[in-house]
Amino acid sequence: MKPDTAQTGTVEPLPALKRAITLPLLVMYGLGVTVGAGIYVLVGATAAQAGVYAPSSFLVAAVVMLFSACSFSELSGRFPQSAGEAAYVEAGFKRPALTVVTGMLILLAAIVSASAITVGSAGYIATLVPLPFWAIIIIVVVLSGLMAGWGIHESVSFAALLTLVEILGLVAVVAAGIWGHPDIMWQIPRVFPPLSDAAALSGVAMASLFAFFAFIGFDGMVNIIEETENPARNMPLGIFLTLFIATLLYFCVAAVAVLVLPIDDLVDTGAPISLLFERLTGVSPVAVTLIAIGATVNGIVIQTILASRVMYGMAKVGRLPRVFARISPRTQTPVIATVIVTASVLAFALFFPISVLAERTTQIILVAFVLVNTALIAIKLRGDVAPEGIFMVPLVIPVIGLLTSLAMLVGPILAAG
Repeated sequence: MKPDTAQTGTVEPLPALKRAITLPLLVMYGLGVTVGAGIYVLVGATAAQAGVYAPSSFLVAAVVMLFSACSFSELSGRFPQSAGEAAYVEAGFKRPALTVVTGMLILLAAIVSASAITVGSAGYIATLVPLPFWAIIIIVVVLSGLMAGWGIHESVSFAALLTLVEILGLVAVVAAGIWGHPDIMWQIPRVFPPLSDAAALSGVAMASLFAFFAFIGFDGMVNIIEETENPARNMPLGIFLTLFIATLLYFCVAAVAVLVLPIDDLVDTGAPISLLFERLTGVSPVAVTLIAIGATVNGIVIQTILASRVMYGMAKVGRLPRVFARISPRTQTPVIATVIVTASVLAFALFFPISVLAERTTQIILVAFVLVNTALIAIKLRGDVAPEGIFMVPLVIPVIGLLTSLAMLVGPILAAG
């Protein structure tokens, strides 16, 4: 007979999440959220700020991400649990209040990010379906929430399939650009701003804030570590493979876009990749539009999974009400957390434009990166012993991660002023 928890004062242990994510699924998960949240939605926004230099803004954002990715890779080995950022900050600072703040920042960032992708997805769908924009948003969010709560293996496998399709779509766009404009390879130097051009460098700095949003993904990967096979090996590998592939895709697609399309056309469209494909091939962009819809919906599903896991992880260790850590016995997913996240995504998507959502997500994530890198610095300076066999970095890496995150956070504000 089970003990009466009301009488004994003990709390029954919660069931564990299912370890079902292999390295390929992990990489597809990371690419799904980065690519879906990135180039399909934000290439126009970066072009609006940086013009022909938009591809450079993606490289700047990737460099900033690299150092923090190294920090996350080590910390995921030291503390392999959901709501990873909150756990890292607690280990570094030993302050529960700061732990809660960090967890809530990541939770809010995931929700706002999913909302931004929702608005981008609705922009593509609206080119095919004659429904009110708000109605499209509601349908997209509800369906994404249902998929996120279905089951981790089913959700991530579905997301992996969509990710593969969306990557092939981007490869097809780049191939069409090279085929139709063979001289485009010789024009690549045009996308790098002259170091003497202050206005161009300022534009790249401003655009990098949007481009940084496009790389948000590996921070979400660490929050499904409890569902990942062999996490000490697969998590660092998954993070670095995701970052490398995403950077290559973003730079190539953005370069083709700004070198082929007039900047005004790229900025004014709500479906930039579809427009690019149509101009390159003269073929109806319906196929690419469908791929873009799949890519963006994929991003919403994955960000919803991320946010629900952060809520679950914080509730599991007592930082949020324990009800949010309840797992459905049928799906083995935190259903209550998923429902709350889905409702929050819907509210943001209905009332805020994509540029505001993307910028706010980036700023929130950068604050979290500052805290996480500082936490790893504190852990290393104290000499805390790390588990054997995990990925490790020298102290200088989180220091650079801290400084580059601060620069990314403050630089665009100073440039705008």
